[in-house]
Amino acid sequence: MEILALQLPPINALHHHKPRSFNCLSGSVATAIPFSSNLNIRRNCRRGVRMQQAVEEEYEVKQMKDLAAARRRWETLVREGKVKVLTPREAGYAIKLSYKTLLDVRPSTERQKAWVKGSTWIPLFEVDDRAEAGTIARKVTDFVMGGWWSGVPTLSYNKEFVSKVEEKFPKDTDLIVACQKGLRSLAACEALYNAGYENLFWVQEGLEAAEEEDLEREGPQSFKLAGIGGLSEFLGWTDQQRAAAAKEGWGYRLVFSARLIGLFLVADALFLGAQQFGHYLQDLRSH
Repeated sequence: MEILALQLPPINALHHHKPRSFNCLSGSVATAIPFSSNLNIRRNCRRGVRMQQAVEEEYEVKQMKDLAAARRRWETLVREGKVKVLTPREAGYAIKLSYKTLLDVRPSTERQKAWVKGSTWIPLFEVDDRAEAGTIARKVTDFVMGGWWSGVPTLSYNKEFVSKVEEKFPKDTDLIVACQKGLRSLAACEALYNAGYENLFWVQEGLEAAEEEDLEREGPQSFKLAGIGGLSEFLGWTDQQRAAAAKEGWGYRLVFSARLIGLFLVADALFLGAQQFGHYLQDLRSH
């Protein structure tokens, strides 16, 4: 299990963390150094940047290899029948007719939007709320690398996942494991199988593939919209919202059109305000 815990964080497709960047001297500091030394420092900086880029490329390749290896393990579990496959509709039937338990392994940001009635929630990855320097740096990196658009938070592996499942369910329990898109739930099935659970059912493609009639839902949003966020959700520019707009019609689209117009107006007002403030500063300096 310790080996699995070490392998899971790179598998988490929604967040991955690169090695720390190489920081060169700033221009103001570099100019205070003699020319020959300055030249050597800049050469070393360029060499360091190239080394850093090589390290990051190697890290990305390793992540891809780890994910590919994980997928092969998961495919083997499914192919050998150690993890059974259910569609969202079949999962709904199993819950109603066979009283099987649905284990929701999504992070809280997705769970609080929509969940299956009567399901048990134990996240495999959870939002990292630590205020440590390293965590803050990861959050900034994740935000800059696309979190502002997708709304995906910085997540960390829940080391107590298996132990919390063991506290609630005996090893012979029939567990239907689900996440938003189907990736983390497969990783959860692997962890649980290695811990001794053998009656495991995986919801293929996750809750996002469920129609409203497939599962008894609770929460403010549909399952299909539970995994989106950020500016893309605000503007209605996600595939899930486009599909909803096709069903809902023009009324649904007008809401997001109004938001886009409002965003342009706010951006324009900020731009004009910055210009006026710049002119004001210039007037102060001239006097």
